Formats: sequence, structure tokens, C-alpha cells
Amino acid sequence: MDTPDLLTADDVHARRLDPFGRDQHAENARLREAGPAELVELPGGVVVWAISHHDALQQLLNDPRVGKNAQLWTTFREGRLPEGWPLLNFVTVPGMTTADGDDHRRLRGLVSQAFTPRRIAELQPRIEALTARLLDGVALLEGEFDLREHFAYPLPMQVIGELLGLALAEQDELHELSDTLVSSSATPAAAVAAQRGLFGLLGSVVAAKRAEPGDDLTTDLIAAREESDRLSEEELVGTLLLMLVAGHETTLNLITNAVRALLAHPDQLRQVLDGTYSWSAVVEETLRYDSPVGQFPLRYASEDIAVGNVLIRRGEALLASYGAAGRDSGHFPDADRFDLGRKPAKHLSLGHGPHFCLGAGLARLEAETALRELFTRFPDLTLADGPAPEPIGSFISNSVRTLRVRTS
Repeated sequence: MDTPDLLTADDVHARRLDPFGRDQHAENARLREAGPAELVELPGGVVVWAISHHDALQQLLNDPRVGKNAQLWTTFREGRLPEGWPLLNFVTVPGMTTADGDDHRRLRGLVSQAFTPRRIAELQPRIEALTARLLDGVALLEGEFDLREHFAYPLPMQVIGELLGLALAEQDELHELSDTLVSSSATPAAAVAAQRGLFGLLGSVVAAKRAEPGDDLTTDLIAAREESDRLSEEELVGTLLLMLVAGHETTLNLITNAVRALLAHPDQLRQVLDGTYSWSAVVEETLRYDSPVGQFPLRYASEDIAVGNVLIRRGEALLASYGAAGRDSGHFPDADRFDLGRKPAKHLSLGHGPHFCLGAGLARLEAETALRELFTRFPDLTLADGPAPEPIGSFISNSVRTLRVRTS
């Protein structure tokens, strides 16, 4: 490929991403200003290309020259990752997020049966019942409470927990471990321990469901494996891990970020409550404006690819900068403004192309239900007094540790 005018990784200095995600939007603005592809340094000194412009990211997410199998990545293939690298699980976990081609289609086909429009619609009464029960509990708190802890977390966790057939006690432990897994600021020892803990717990769930099947997706996936031998034991546990983490972490952040945005824009909240704007519009604008996933690792170039003024060479890794793309002013006018009245434009916060989020419909249903019922029950909800909430400590996951609000 003759590209004499393009810069390569040898020509530029890598910008170090803040592993604590202390100001993702400011960091994203710097990435966008540098161009559609910027060389960045992840924890452990691992260098990858961050793709921060909407159009470039959309194209690469659907580009057949970009894959998810880590064997495409020269750094991984040559064993040059640091020992205990905290993001290793994102690269190696067996399942849809690390598969390409026929393997990806096989795994996605098995799981997609749980997320058909019909099955999601059938979940609506249960989601509404769980929401009502949680809001009854919030009402008993009499005033100020942490919305993330008491509402935004338990709703999606219980929904995905019931889908997978997890006991309530297992759900809380799995959530704590998955929080560590998505934290780019975790120590290598903590990241390894979290990965082992998650695989151990989910392996126990599989063993229990194999001994005593239930009416849940875990049982269905076990049956699919044993009937056709299409799903290995490692793929089964890896698929459950993906569904657990993606099935509650993203929606937890989405609900939290939406409430925070609405309370910071009371004029727009009033227009939602009077019917001017829909709850669906709130969800879509939040996904664009404050994406629940900031940066997601990793994809790999199987051929040389020109992006803007740089050349991403075969074997180099890419970071999907969803949060940055959502505020790309080249695609979204006045992109830093939360605006429910903006002309709808497709964001990328739930992915694009072959790896588009399978649970997108469920996440949207949960978030719309949660927001509608929360503000119907507590139309005068406000942010509590005190310091601004702290970010959750990750450049992967984007939200705040707590969101203290008042019901009156």
C-alpha cells in the first residue's frame, strides 16, 4: 500500500489516556481535535489507535478489514502484553466480543433467541413490576437517596439476573466483580482476581443449571450446546459473562446519566412531563450526549487502513471511542448541548455493524420504563445539595459513582 503522506505509529507520540476517567468529555474533545484516529497509551503502556470521529468510527465498525479476534493483534500474538494486564479479559474472553465470521454468527445466533422483539415485549410487565417495587422502596427513604444504588442498579441487574436464572445473592457478588472488570484503573492483581471470581461463579451457575434445569437462558444455552455441540464450555461461560456485564452495567449507566441530564436541564424535563418530548427521545439523546460506554477495547486491523491523515497498519489495535463520537460536532450540530428537540441522528453508543448490541432493545425498554415511572412517581425530583458526583473510575464505563437526589 503506497501511502507516503500518511503518518504511522512510528511518527507520532501516544497520548496517555487517564485510566481513572476523571473527565472523559474533556479528554474526548482533545482526541477529536487531534483527528479521527489518535495514538493513545492504555494502562500498562499498551499503545492503540482511538477512533473518535463519528463517521470514521461508523465506517471501521462495519469494515471487513477490522476484526475482534486477538490473534490479529501483533502485540498479543507475540506475547508482548504486560503480565496481569487489567484489560486482558476484554481481549481473551471466549464469546461474541472476541469472535469473527462464522464463529461470531454461530454464537450470536444462539443468544439472539433471547432478544427477539417478541421476547423483549413479553418482559415489559415484569420490568414494570420490578420498577414499581423499587420505587416503593425509594418512597420509604423519605427524601435524599443515591439513585444509582437504590434504583438504577437493581432494576437492570434483576432483569438480567432473572433472564440468566441467577439467585439474588449471586447477583450482588457478580455485580461487584464486574465493576472491577470494567474499571480501567483496577490493579493487575484486582483485575485477575475479578476475572477468576466471575468465571468461577458463572461456572458454578452452569453446573447447577445442568443438574437442575430451569426456565432461563442459561439452561437454554446449555441445551443448545449439548444437543448440537455448537458451544464449548468456555464459550458458554464467556457468553454468560458478556450478557451479565453488558446486560446491567450499560443500562445502569444509561439510567443514571439520563436522570442526571434531565435534572440539570429542568426546562427540558418539564417538556417531557407535559408530553412535548418522549421518553424514547430522552434515552436516545442520553446515549449520544453521555454514552454509558466511553471507550471499548479492542478491534484489530487485518490490513493497512488509512484513517484521516494516519495509516493504521495491519496488526495494530483500535479503541472504539463511543463517548467521543457522540459529541462529534462534525456530525451532530451543537454536539455538547443536551437537546431533546434535535433532529434525530443515529448515534453509535450501542455499536454498529456485525457487533451491534444484541440487548439494545431490552436496554431501551428498561431505561424508558425506569425514567417514565420514576418521574411519574416523583415529578419534583431534584439533585441533592453537595459536591459534584465523582466519575466511576474508568475510561471504559462512563457515569458517576453516586447520584444523590431528593424526592421532595
